[in-house]
Amino acid sequence: MLVVEGLVKRFGGFTAVGNVSFRVDQGEILGLIGPNGSGKSTIFNMLSGTFAPTAGSIRFEGHELSGLAPHKIINRGIGRTFQIPRPFRRLTIFENVALAGYYGQNRHSEAKAQESAERALAIVGLPTDRKALVDGLGAAGLKKLELAKALATGPKLLLADESLGGLDDKEMDQAADMLRRIRDELGITIIWVEHIMGVLMRVVDRVMVLDHGEKISEGLPSQVASDPRVIEVYLGTDAHATQAAAARK
Repeated sequence: MLVVEGLVKRFGGFTAVGNVSFRVDQGEILGLIGPNGSGKSTIFNMLSGTFAPTAGSIRFEGHELSGLAPHKIINRGIGRTFQIPRPFRRLTIFENVALAGYYGQNRHSEAKAQESAERALAIVGLPTDRKALVDGLGAAGLKKLELAKALATGPKLLLADESLGGLDDKEMDQAADMLRRIRDELGITIIWVEHIMGVLMRVVDRVMVLDHGEKISEGLPSQVASDPRVIEVYLGTDAHATQAAAARK
């Protein structure tokens, strides 16, 4: 479904992503992990059209995406969430999701965008009441809203960016289960960037690890968790050591 070859992104003299290649098969959940500054968000920004690659190729369903504007990439079937939800506070929950649907696969059709919004809200467990306000949502609700907006665009490939951030243990498990259901029940392929390794490793089919903009490991969760290069990266702090140990269980 997605084939990335030799992806490079430079900002002046700084190389944020250097010669990264990978592929994602239809129906797969790929986990993308690495320390802060490793290039995860930069790759998402290139896949979604926010950044143009300095070099390399991004092919989705056989079509080159490099250099396309974000709205054109959404129309091709790639949706994404963001680490920090920034909904339109003057719009209701429903209006936020319907607006996303209008600029996705249902562009130019308000009725279809509203239908997509209702389906997406039902999937993530948010109210479909068209008067429900965003201000009533907590951290978990805002993450669900972010996911509903992405689903309303009608993606074939979902880029899930730190869907567990700010959630408690129970909410993390629920969010992870939701991503699995989205793949299993809707057939949506997922690339999931996450720092909470213990939860991610229980859900994904494969894992790719970045460090300083380069791919250092890729494979099954059990293989990656035992890779000496990955262990060395995550033993930099006590927190990372704890996460690496949890991921190996």
